[in-house]
Amino acid sequence: MTRTVTTAGQPLPDGPPYDVTVIGAGVVGTAIARELARYRVRTALVEASDDIGNGTSKANTAILHTGFDAVPGSLEARLVREGQRRLAGYAAETGIPVERVGALLVAWDSEQLDLLPALLAKAEANGYHAARLLDADRLAELEPRLGPGALGALEIPDESVICPWTTPLAFATQAVLAGVHLHLDCRVTGIDPGTGIHTLTTTRGPLRTRRLINAAGLHADEIDRLLGHDAFTVTPRRGQLIVYDKLARGLVRHILLPVPTTAGKGVLVAPTVFGDVLLGPTAEDLDDKAATESTEDAIALLREKGRRILPRLTDEEVTAVYAGLRAATGHEDYRIKEYPDRRYIAVGGIRSTGLTASMAIAAHVTALLARTGLDLGDPAELPPVTMPGLGETSDRPYLNAGLIARDPAYGTVVCHCERVTAGEIRDALDSVLPPRSAQGLARRTRAGNGRCQGFHCGAGLRALIEGTRT
Repeated sequence: MTRTVTTAGQPLPDGPPYDVTVIGAGVVGTAIARELARYRVRTALVEASDDIGNGTSKANTAILHTGFDAVPGSLEARLVREGQRRLAGYAAETGIPVERVGALLVAWDSEQLDLLPALLAKAEANGYHAARLLDADRLAELEPRLGPGALGALEIPDESVICPWTTPLAFATQAVLAGVHLHLDCRVTGIDPGTGIHTLTTTRGPLRTRRLINAAGLHADEIDRLLGHDAFTVTPRRGQLIVYDKLARGLVRHILLPVPTTAGKGVLVAPTVFGDVLLGPTAEDLDDKAATESTEDAIALLREKGRRILPRLTDEEVTAVYAGLRAATGHEDYRIKEYPDRRYIAVGGIRSTGLTASMAIAAHVTALLARTGLDLGDPAELPPVTMPGLGETSDRPYLNAGLIARDPAYGTVVCHCERVTAGEIRDALDSVLPPRSAQGLARRTRAGNGRCQGFHCGAGLRALIEGTRT
């Protein structure tokens, strides 16, 4: 078995130049690293933070899109369509939680109602033929708790919700098991293209690589400029969301979407694979790429919109609020481009569809490497991985009598809000990519994500994490 290499903190290890280095370990960067792991190339994945999936990938609406409303003929439309098929299959294979709940694009006035036929035609132009128009009566049958005044809807039965945390974790785990070197806490601050070798200046020392893939998300434009390009500018678009308690889950059966605008898909109500209900996101263009705080005005706006969509929802208990930043570029399509003379590929402008399209983006980018002169050879099978079942419809350990009989740790509940057991926490801490913070543990187990937000279990969880470092 290949020796796994994951480093953090200390200076980067010496060694020959990498064949390919991927900058950014979000869902797109980890997907690219996983795809490259299928080939005989020496690959590194570098990440500025202390964990994979620690930026945009950890704070989104977690929808597995069909691509019905993408711009027909665009690269995004093709990659979302292909990515949805790839990721749905991969999720079933590895245990990533997915629920096919369907979506309803709800019209609340005559102007929105008149737009639905065009959206149906757009879905069909994108190769999606299962959409259908619903009148107000049928809509009320499907979602009886909708607010008054809904005039009709476009039904998209194949829209699904997925676990946004387990997906990049599965990609990165499989990549590392197959030999990819993962370097955390490794921010790239400079690039010398050199002659045949890029030398990256990082916060952990120099790193040499023959080819470079920029999947740095919000910072992709900054990396691009280090190589002398000015092809796009990332404007962080903040999306704030409210998470409602599991007791609200019975209020909604589908993903409830608004008619989209130029600012984005708008405020939605959606169930999650964890049994909660999401309300959001907002769409605020900012200058600060670290502005992930929530604001009073935005939460008030979301509650107002939520009250219109699903009146009873805003009477339910709030579990959490959070905000994520999307990498908006002012362009309707992805900004993916190869530069053969620089042995470099930029992967920019990957917005809210990046989770869905990630595996297709990875295949597309890997194919572009051939244009930079890299001979990948034939692909090989990757080592199989099975991810922990974090979804409410999964066979959760605390309910598995046979598992508990074999190992009582799976019957010892540590986080009572989310029903997370000592066995699951132990497994996460002993995994290929163990968490290095309470937030990382929460993304691997759900511990601390419930109604009390870690008030009861947080100190114990932090002590367990600290204990693994000593």
